Amino acid sequence: MRNNNGKQVDKEIYVLQSRICKAFANPIRLELLDLLAERDWFASELQQRLEISNPNLSQHLAVLRTAGVVSTRRQGKQMLCSLAMPQVKSACRIIRDVLRTQIHSRQSLAV
Repeated sequence: MRNNNGKQVDKEIYVLQSRICKAFANPIRLELLDLLAERDWFASELQQRLEISNPNLSQHLAVLRTAGVVSTRRQGKQMLCSLAMPQVKSACRIIRDVLRTQIHSRQSLAV
């Protein structure tokens, strides 16, 4: 049986998980996370790679920073972006694997 402290921790985890999932709920942010899983990137590189405007990149980075999954730091005049938690890389990979399995299952049923 769980004590009240354990239940409170579980509730906090659900709230935080919801916040992270909301931050992930955008294809550009998912692609951004995928790139950051490879290495640290300068914001200007990400902007070019994602083919989005600087204000748009800033908005996406702000959402991911608020969720605690991305960190940024100044390096000279540029901003360097990185994953704040390496576990994000694994989490995103697992979600993509689940989705590939779903697609494969649908294709198998259609045949």
